[in-house]
Amino acid sequence: MTTRITIRKPDDWHLHVRDNEMLKASLPFTAQKFGRAILMPNLVPPVRTAADADAYRKRAMAVLPKDTTFKPLMTCYLTDDTDPDDVERGFKEGIFTGVKLYPANATTNSAAGVTDYRKIEPVLARMEKIGMRFLIHGEEVDPAVDVFDREAVFIERRLIPMTKKFPGLKIILEHLSSKIGVEYIRSSAPQVGASITPYHLRHNRTDWLGWGNRPYFYCMPVIKTEHDRLALIDAATSGDACFFLGTDSAPHAVAKKLGVVGAAGLFNAPVAIETYAQVFEEQGKLQNLEAFASLNGPRHYGMEPNSETITLEKRDWVAPDEIKVAGPEERALIYRGGEVIPWKVIQS
Repeated sequence: MTTRITIRKPDDWHLHVRDNEMLKASLPFTAQKFGRAILMPNLVPPVRTAADADAYRKRAMAVLPKDTTFKPLMTCYLTDDTDPDDVERGFKEGIFTGVKLYPANATTNSAAGVTDYRKIEPVLARMEKIGMRFLIHGEEVDPAVDVFDREAVFIERRLIPMTKKFPGLKIILEHLSSKIGVEYIRSSAPQVGASITPYHLRHNRTDWLGWGNRPYFYCMPVIKTEHDRLALIDAATSGDACFFLGTDSAPHAVAKKLGVVGAAGLFNAPVAIETYAQVFEEQGKLQNLEAFASLNGPRHYGMEPNSETITLEKRDWVAPDEIKVAGPEERALIYRGGEVIPWKVIQS
């Protein structure tokens, strides 16, 4: 039985750390165990321009030790009127790594997102030309579409036409959540890849709603059926290059998370790589963890993997319940808080 594993230092290709005091409280958990992370741009106000992204990157680096080797990767929040010239300038200057599509009102802080897909085509054409990655929150926001079907409908209505119109555009369907999504990614690789969260691998909608409503499991896209979960596990642990790690870790103040209208997102950065290791071990696929966590993502983004390593050991530890946050937000709950986690990072 394997009790210790050393892999290239992983990257998180989908991360929320918010801003200000929440940024200070949450980002160090990722910087400790990951080499790079894509920082989501859905702040208030959003990160719309290269100047916005450069300022956000500086705020992120300011909360970390000066000798950190961690690198935040910045994204542009796509709107109906995003300027292709600014996107290209930010990419060529090393500020932007990608552009992020939020359909308007799909999730947290997405009200300024895309409402007319025809208007963003000049940006997509420019990105295809310069080799810039396109990151997608893939849900169709239509009152006629059931919340459990949003990913599948988005793939059919939006993503398939995009890949045909822009065949050279490299795309990431983030936080993959359905069996239909898994099948689509396999059929469309290598143009399209997908990130997978730890909680979509561990839970189905019965875990969320079957034993009383567990509001902390609320996320977008929502956790789906056991058939979907098993398909995601098969994809993540397969070693296939089109699937890679993206935690979608998303801290919220407790009052926002557990409110009458709760915020979507699970803050899982403190337990993320350990949770992935647990899933891979349960499937007898620990030998594929490095590909999923450390190699496939850089390959899809056209980057080299990290040269540093981390080591995980089979050792029980108890995840903390929460993090303290200065100011009015006070604290944020941690996914799996209070649980015994069977894998622990012992060197990073």
